[in-house]
Amino acid sequence: MSAGKIETRQLTRWIFSQLKPYRRKVILAILALVVGAVSWLMLGQGVKVVVDDGFLANNSDKLNQMVFAVLGIALVGSVATFIRFYLMIWLGERVSADIRKQVFYHLLNLSPGFFESTRTGEVISRFTADTTVLQTVVGMGLSMALRASITFIGSMLLMLITSPLLTLYVLIAVPLVLLPIKFLGSRVRTYARTSQDRVADMGAYVDESLHEIQTVQAYTHEDIDRSLFGERIEAVMLAASHRIKYRALMISLVMGISIVAITIVAWLGAKEVLSAGVSAGELAAFMFYAVLAGGAVATISEVIGEIQKAAGASERLLELLSTRPLVEAPANPETLPEVISGRLDILDVNFAYPTADQVPVLKQLNLHIQAGERVALVGPSGAGKSTLFQLLLRFYDINSGSIQIDGINSQMLSPDVLRKQFALVSQESVIFATNALENIRYGRPDASMEEVIEAAKAARADKFISELQDGYFTDLGERGVRLSGGQKQRIAIARAILADRPILLLDEATSALDASNEQLVKLALDKLMDGKTTLIIAHRLSTVVNADRIVVMDRGEVVAIGSHQELMQGNSVYRQFAELQLVS
Repeated sequence: MSAGKIETRQLTRWIFSQLKPYRRKVILAILALVVGAVSWLMLGQGVKVVVDDGFLANNSDKLNQMVFAVLGIALVGSVATFIRFYLMIWLGERVSADIRKQVFYHLLNLSPGFFESTRTGEVISRFTADTTVLQTVVGMGLSMALRASITFIGSMLLMLITSPLLTLYVLIAVPLVLLPIKFLGSRVRTYARTSQDRVADMGAYVDESLHEIQTVQAYTHEDIDRSLFGERIEAVMLAASHRIKYRALMISLVMGISIVAITIVAWLGAKEVLSAGVSAGELAAFMFYAVLAGGAVATISEVIGEIQKAAGASERLLELLSTRPLVEAPANPETLPEVISGRLDILDVNFAYPTADQVPVLKQLNLHIQAGERVALVGPSGAGKSTLFQLLLRFYDINSGSIQIDGINSQMLSPDVLRKQFALVSQESVIFATNALENIRYGRPDASMEEVIEAAKAARADKFISELQDGYFTDLGERGVRLSGGQKQRIAIARAILADRPILLLDEATSALDASNEQLVKLALDKLMDGKTTLIIAHRLSTVVNADRIVVMDRGEVVAIGSHQELMQGNSVYRQFAELQLVS
């Protein structure tokens, strides 16, 4: 994916678009923010009255009144601050959750080819680290920036009313304060993006290593993995240290310039008091506002650092959201009959993977499969068998030709409608980290408990599931670690039986099983294939001899079609393949 840059203005616009559904809470938070900011600004006037009309005038009644007034203003400001903090932090959490949903929903629509070139750990990092950065910006950063902006503007106006001359001195210092923000902010953003990328790389490595922990330990690769992980951690720290350095430099320069400016203004103000240009109360109020303004500028500079970091994270999230699926539904999709027969026609299909478009995988492929027919696909590795399955499911679009289901071009169907006609059982059974019931029900989420049990019985899975600790409610662990290979396969077959779809795709469903498990799975497969159009990628003689037809593929082409006996007698490619690879 390209690392396109977005402007801070675009980031702000995007974040505000995420806040639109919650505009009432945003308005209430802004009102609370304004009330809080105005309350703190009013304290300056209270300071002025306390000094001039109370302390210097030796008026204890006025002093008492103003102290209570200041306490009242402080109370109002505190309540407003509570409301602002609560609402803004809630909005930060809500926006972060919404963005995570948007990204996940979008990822579910992306083609498998996207995940072949993008590591899962990197995507997970974008869900966690990047959205957390945005959560901080919305929950705290925007709130602080708005409050600081109002405080700065209000302070400058009240300073101008109090003493135009001293305000002029302050305005001279403002451009000096903004210079570090201007020149160092872009550096912070660049290194923030790099830092997020390094975190994603680290997350991808952790994900891969822990998922393959048995292989790691079997090959005693732990020390090398520790070293490689340490290198990635150091890369994260290096990128972070650059970001931290420039951000710390920016904030320290802003604060240093602000303190120097306030000190000089205070000195000039003291000289004005001595010459009777302003009263002591006015100077106290002016310095109160000057400190508020200086603090506001420092806050804004810190928030800008957070926004620059968020911009780097947002670029990565927006890249995901802007990635288009390789396969999209047609503008006006055709519809399938409520019940289809399952006839398949593959006509002059040519295909090359997008990442290697100069290397054809299927060439002028023609194949006609009748409804209810069992067809075995055999051939050497790289012949194009699994690719054909991917094209039938329309994980990729073909380069030319057509694939038809009951005479309707699959590319004219919505992908989800098309895929609902197929049930897939792969060589490596997919088991989700939930219980046996939900794993089987994955094929039809609305199925009843009784229907799930019937499917499990048909797949010869009910017996071992019932013997599990909690039966159908037993958690099977990540990727089904608590099950044997044969048990996983039978749960996958039960899932396909429950889905009850007219076309079956069996990708070497028994090749990795021992003889006893294979026999149980074969019985389950016979039940599954009953009355269904079935395509079987097979490497075992016992699988192919029971097929209605065997299709021999080699280098992306159909080289022969027939029964086992016919092909053994009349096709040298099949005969050689059978003698070398088909294991009975």
